[in-house]
Amino acid sequence: MRRIKRAGILLAPVLLFIWLAFCPSMRGMAAGAGEGETPEELAQLYARSAVLMDADSGRVLFGKDADTARPMASTTKIMTCILALETADLEMECSVSEEAASQPEVRLGVREGETYRLEDLLCSLMLESHNDSAVVIAENTAGSVEKFAGMMNRKAEEIGCRDTYFITPNGLDASDGTGIHSTTAADLARILKYCITQSPKRTAFLDITGKDSYTFTDLSGQRSFSLQNHNAFLTMMEGALTGKTGFTADAGYCYVGALENRGRTFIVALLACGWPGNKGYKWEDTKKLMQYGIDHYQYETVTLDRPLPALPVSGGAPPSGTLEGEALALLASEPIQKEFLLAENETVTASIDLPEKLTAPVTEGQEVGSIRYCVGDFPVAEQKVTVAAKVPERSALWCFSQVCARYFAGKNKINQ
Repeated sequence: MRRIKRAGILLAPVLLFIWLAFCPSMRGMAAGAGEGETPEELAQLYARSAVLMDADSGRVLFGKDADTARPMASTTKIMTCILALETADLEMECSVSEEAASQPEVRLGVREGETYRLEDLLCSLMLESHNDSAVVIAENTAGSVEKFAGMMNRKAEEIGCRDTYFITPNGLDASDGTGIHSTTAADLARILKYCITQSPKRTAFLDITGKDSYTFTDLSGQRSFSLQNHNAFLTMMEGALTGKTGFTADAGYCYVGALENRGRTFIVALLACGWPGNKGYKWEDTKKLMQYGIDHYQYETVTLDRPLPALPVSGGAPPSGTLEGEALALLASEPIQKEFLLAENETVTASIDLPEKLTAPVTEGQEVGSIRYCVGDFPVAEQKVTVAAKVPERSALWCFSQVCARYFAGKNKINQ
């Protein structure tokens, strides 16, 4: 028995080497490579909440506690930035209040009474995450922090955020009678999707957040500042576009970022991704999720064209012209060819929404229903269903015309 145990111990490393050398798929799983990972394995991410999103459609490709509301720290500032870009001119002069100058670290160090260009403050906000710059921006674009927070919440609702509540423009931990300053990973990804694909100021947003460094002075020219972009992900993966880090005691480390790869744009959002001592967790999670998207999702062209039933028409005239029988309306939909970002095992499914019957008269081209196409439970397209040929009403006049037609047709046969 001892010899068997000793032999097993000696053979174990050899068997492990053979296993890793000749089983590539298993080797990928052991090494944590993108190709060997599955959604179940991605659930072992460091972040308590995480999302991988397709930026074009807004579909969540992977989520871990994606709809759990959590503090989001300075990732808040992507909303502050896009709102300022949409509501004010980059050349706007912004004055510093006592409240803004008293904000805690991380800060630019503005002083009460100083003035700055909005564009310079936005670079301070997004490159080095300065809390005082956020308050200066909020006060000068909306009149007060409270009014700016109201704008933030209205924009979040407009974007489609389901569980987001803003109190501050800088993301410092805060609460009031309504709730705590928080969002979900899914909502945070939706906000960045808006910033880079939908906002009329998306180009300016990408320009500011993509800068490596930036220098400027206050408007008096007496003080100069030099900034470095703290978004390290921009140099970690090819195609990295933009992003924003964040940290507070309540939120932990947070991150939201986007990457473009061969026509595909992925967004990753992370909340509660470690606390001090684990600052690098957010980069590990971000790279793992981005690589998962790159490895598993490709664009496929799909033809959307479903066979449709004929619908009975109450009170309709049968196409045969007989006085008996059921009238049917033939239906049609215009085929669509669309590209969808799909994993290998995903398909586009269709659900048809039609009434049980129609009521005469029915006109050609009349819209009577729709076809909804989904990937999983996410809607990706919709088609109108119309009537292909008219169905007249079986009225007294129609019946009389049919009797007359038959009478004269029979008479003509007799005469012949």
